[in-house]
Amino acid sequence: MQDKDMNTDNTLKNGERLNFRAGEYAENLSTQLRKGLLSYCVLLICRNEVYTSEILRGLKEAEVAVAEGTIYPLLARLQKDDLLSYQWRESEQGPPRKYYVVTEYGQAVRQRLASSIKELNSSITKLERSKNERNK
Repeated sequence: MQDKDMNTDNTLKNGERLNFRAGEYAENLSTQLRKGLLSYCVLLICRNEVYTSEILRGLKEAEVAVAEGTIYPLLARLQKDDLLSYQWRESEQGPPRKYYVVTEYGQAVRQRLASSIKELNSSITKLERSKNERNK
């Protein structure tokens, strides 16, 4: 009887370990997906000139989780890659502010990304439907 209890304990521990590892792995993949989509989200928000706090507010309203420290390197990279441009403007609340807007090249990239995301979403939906059909 004691051996049976030990096996149950080991199975439970293995199941917990499996769930923990699966959770960690899924979280890492989710983080990679968010990082990839964050650039697209910023390009969507920057259709018109916007200040950094407006970008952060737009992401928050869309429930896109992003730390404030993440946005500045991303904006610098998008600018370096010629997807965004910026213009300094005087501010009534303090020092001049950088206002970002998507470039013509950034618009072309954004359009292609929109198409790719739509296709990918459609493919995922088909796979999920196919799985549900097989499980009936």
